[in-house]
Amino acid sequence: MIIEHIDTQLPGAVTDRHAFRGDQTIVIGRDHLLAVVDLIHREGFQLLVDITAVDWPERPNVQGAGGAGRFDVVYHWLNLASQERLRVKVPVADGESVPSLTAQFKTANWFEREIFDMFGIRFEGHPDLRRLLTWEDFPGHALRKDFPLDGGDPFCMEGCTAPYNNGERS
Repeated sequence: MIIEHIDTQLPGAVTDRHAFRGDQTIVIGRDHLLAVVDLIHREGFQLLVDITAVDWPERPNVQGAGGAGRFDVVYHWLNLASQERLRVKVPVADGESVPSLTAQFKTANWFEREIFDMFGIRFEGHPDLRRLLTWEDFPGHALRKDFPLDGGDPFCMEGCTAPYNNGERS
């Protein structure tokens, strides 16, 4: 029902859709993100439950509104009145930024900083976009699928007794 309403109000914003176990998912271009968020907020999806990202290194890294992009930034919304859930996916190319939602949703601040730290995706308009879980000069972004398992830093694994050490099992 909400997806049809989005189609009516913002024609062409939704590029793909599917449902799984009662949760609806839409895929939109990053240029439509703020308009879609305003619309679903007016329709009762007022709780931003989570923002995360998924790395798809095998996908072509195409920039632009219609591009597939290496990453999906994934927003989870809840309508408190009807208990409906809506997942909104925004494909983003490596090096591309996404509009920040921190002006409307305070919870977006932490989520966007975590995504920036772990995936390297930037959010334009974010008031304090800096690393959250790793130190400032940490090499790379730990949740990218091409991130080395040993951290890429010889000091991280020096003297390690864990089962996985520099590509060799103990």
